[in-house]
Amino acid sequence: MITPLDALIAIIAITLAIDLFLVFRPAATHGSGGRLLAFLGIFLMPLLITGMAFDTHMETSKQTEYCLSCHTMLTHGLSLYVDDKEYIPAVHFQNHRVPKEKACFTCHTQYTLYGDYAAKMRGLRHIYYQYIGTIPDTIKLHEPYNNRECLHCHEGARSFEEQSIHTGSPGQMDSIKRNEISCLSSGCHDIAHDAMKLDRVQLWEPYDARYRPAWFLDTLARSLAHIQPSHIVRSPAENSTPAASPDATSNTESN
Repeated sequence: MITPLDALIAIIAITLAIDLFLVFRPAATHGSGGRLLAFLGIFLMPLLITGMAFDTHMETSKQTEYCLSCHTMLTHGLSLYVDDKEYIPAVHFQNHRVPKEKACFTCHTQYTLYGDYAAKMRGLRHIYYQYIGTIPDTIKLHEPYNNRECLHCHEGARSFEEQSIHTGSPGQMDSIKRNEISCLSSGCHDIAHDAMKLDRVQLWEPYDARYRPAWFLDTLARSLAHIQPSHIVRSPAENSTPAASPDATSNTESN
C-alpha cells in the first residue's frame, strides 16, 4: 500500500528528474511542450510538494511519539503509565479510551498548529524556547483546559450522562457542558499530568513489549533513574520480575 509519504517521495523524485533534464537540455523549453514541462517542474510540482509535505508533517505531529520526541515532554508521556485510577490521562491511555498512537492530540486538539491564530503563534514561541530560549522548569497550559476536549467523546455517553456526580444538583450538567464548571475542578478530575511528582508514585510497565514504546523505556532509563524498582508495577504474567508488594512500596515512599 502506497502511503502519503511514499507518494511525496515519488513526486519529489519526478520533480528533480524534470529539473535536471531542463538544466542539461535548456533548449527543450523553446517549444510549447518544453515550456509546459518547465512550468510543471519549476512551479506547479514544487507547490504540490510543499502542500503535501505540510499535510504529511501535520499528520505526523499528531502521533504520541512525535509529541514526546521533545525531551521536556518525556515525563508527561511517562505519566500515562502511572498506576493510579485517579490519574485521568493514565486511565484513558492504559484502557485504550484514547488512541495510543494519537493520545496527546486526542485530548489537546486545540494545541499550537491545530488551534486558532493565537495558538499557532504560541507554537512558534515553543520552537524558540526549544532551540534558543530557556525552557521553563514547569510546563503549564496557556489557558485553562476546556471541557470541550472531554465532551468530544463523553457527551451523550450513558456512563457520563447518568453519573450522579454530574447530575447531583439542578443545572450542573448544563454548566459542565457550557464549560462553566471545569472537569478539572478540585474534587472532580483534578489530577492530570502530575509530572513533577513521578518519583513518588507507582508506574505500570506492560508485560507485552509492544506496549512499552522506546520513549517510555528511555524515560525510565534516563530521566527517572532514581525511581526504586518497587515503584514499577509489572503485569502478573511477567513471572521473572514480580510486581511490587504494597508493603515494599510504602517503605520506599517513606524513606
